[in-house]
Amino acid sequence: MSKATLRERARYWFDNTMSKGTASLIGWLAVASVGLIFLVTGLALWLAPNEPEGASGLWQVLWLSLMHALTPGKVASDKGSTAYMAVMFVGSLGGIFIVSMLVGLLSNGLKEKVDRLRRGRSRIVESGHTVVLGWSDQVFTIVGELVKAHASRPGSVIAVLADRDKLAMEEDIRDHLDDLGRTRLVCRTGRPTEPHDLDLMNLDAASSVVVLSPEGEDPDAHVIKILLALAKRAGNHPPVVAALASSRNLAAARLAGGEDVHLVDSDDTASRLIVQSSRQSGMSVVCMDLLNFDDSEIYLRADEELAGRTYGEALHAYETAAVIGLRRPSGVVLNPPGDTVIAADDQVVVIAHDDSHIRLAAGPPQVDESAVVAAAPHRPEAERTLLLNWNGRAEQIIRYLDGYVAPGAVLDVATDHPKAAADLAGLRRLTVNVKDCDTTDRFALESLGVGLYQHVIVLSDDRYEPHHADTRTLMTLLQLRDMQRVLGEHYSIVSEMHDESNRALAEVTEADDIVISDTVIGLLLAQLACNRHLADVFGYLFDSHGSEIYPRPAGSYVRPGEAVTFSTIVEAARRRGETAIGYRHAARRNDPPHYGIVLGPAKSERVVLGEKDAVIVLAEG
Repeated sequence: MSKATLRERARYWFDNTMSKGTASLIGWLAVASVGLIFLVTGLALWLAPNEPEGASGLWQVLWLSLMHALTPGKVASDKGSTAYMAVMFVGSLGGIFIVSMLVGLLSNGLKEKVDRLRRGRSRIVESGHTVVLGWSDQVFTIVGELVKAHASRPGSVIAVLADRDKLAMEEDIRDHLDDLGRTRLVCRTGRPTEPHDLDLMNLDAASSVVVLSPEGEDPDAHVIKILLALAKRAGNHPPVVAALASSRNLAAARLAGGEDVHLVDSDDTASRLIVQSSRQSGMSVVCMDLLNFDDSEIYLRADEELAGRTYGEALHAYETAAVIGLRRPSGVVLNPPGDTVIAADDQVVVIAHDDSHIRLAAGPPQVDESAVVAAAPHRPEAERTLLLNWNGRAEQIIRYLDGYVAPGAVLDVATDHPKAAADLAGLRRLTVNVKDCDTTDRFALESLGVGLYQHVIVLSDDRYEPHHADTRTLMTLLQLRDMQRVLGEHYSIVSEMHDESNRALAEVTEADDIVISDTVIGLLLAQLACNRHLADVFGYLFDSHGSEIYPRPAGSYVRPGEAVTFSTIVEAARRRGETAIGYRHAARRNDPPHYGIVLGPAKSERVVLGEKDAVIVLAEG
């Protein structure tokens, strides 16, 4: 290999200095300017030593050369010999090129700095802010709920980091959310998988971090990579909540994130909610009310006055909140036995409209004894359920349903999906049958004899993109509702959809429950970002073991048509070993946004419930 020549080395050195950016280019322009000025000065002193008139000595001629180089227009006012004019013209001509290049370099450099600021590459200087890493449609739900949660907190900040344009993110969020209230939104452009970009978010001073599962193929791999980046960066980071699409990746995500990360299994949570909603009409509405920050919320309270009292006594302790369980050092338990004694280090789990309104009752409960009904215990019966369509979580739904139903229950799966019921071994109570059916075809649905079933579950078909799948679900729901109207059939319908914007369209079908899985996960992430200790509470609610939420006939608790205090309903449920948390008016079951459901009413509030109304309780199935 030949040795590099001096010319090649000089050119290589020059190229390296030129690649260092605007500052290096300006430096070379300065060198060129100095060279031009000295060249013009030397020529002027040589060719026209006595010009211009009044200029004497090197420094005055040097100054004139500098002015001609920086102010090319100055040549128009020059007077003197041809030689002097020619030299100054050369200096002015060279100055035009140098000044033009300098202006261009300064303009490009300033534009780069402005673009960098526009892209959001400066470090956040905030404290107590909530950080959202990644981007998906869930970001609108999470930011909207956090804005509601922080409505009474001035100066709250939500910071979003994603590999998208800063202004585009801000515009998208503001288009979806009409008002951010007192909350400030700060967006930064960067890759959440890069520790260097994570440093922009000032994580050491943040209150919590939410990691979003992106749309597209293999989203869990992206979430796990973000968790690895969080673990690798220097310094501490606040508690982290993250959503995973598949249960199979939980172990890897726990290993990547460490102890400070709480993982939400999206498939598992959505599956449990679909199963519970299919068996108890209104369950999804109750859960949505508990998960969002619009009305009723779950709080943890530590009141010294309750220490030493029993759980049954604590049910009447609050005037404006409904007690639902205890958070003990050993874990959360909802609807424990009425004689459970509350210890000093226990926290009471309550449902209330706002934590600032939670107050202890002033006196004993107002119970209308004459209105209390002593009903026989609820005995589950074997039921028939129809599952329409198939997707990746269908098998999980069936296995969870097997844990809820009474022995002898039947589940018929109707779909033309090629992977339907591929592996359902090990079911204990359910008998599963698979039928080939186009679920959007009216005649095919009628041939199923839908009226023989107590419950119908309509899943989103994963063979189609989400928008098209929702359209097919709407067609199926319309067919089912019309069949009910024409044939006089009665069965509950719960449907799964992707897009929250389709809920308004689905309400026309009067489906009993509509589960928007992405919205549910977004609400849950927002709740855990504000209080990660609620994870155990929601985990308990969605589990088939222990107590669950049930809407049960009001006539089983109080006499229909009589005005009674809510304390009376609470007492009637307590005597059955249950916890009453609200009620539902059947006449308003199709009226959004609460669909007739009232949670955590005041104990002294008088309520009139009819035969078709329901009391919402926590009870063992």
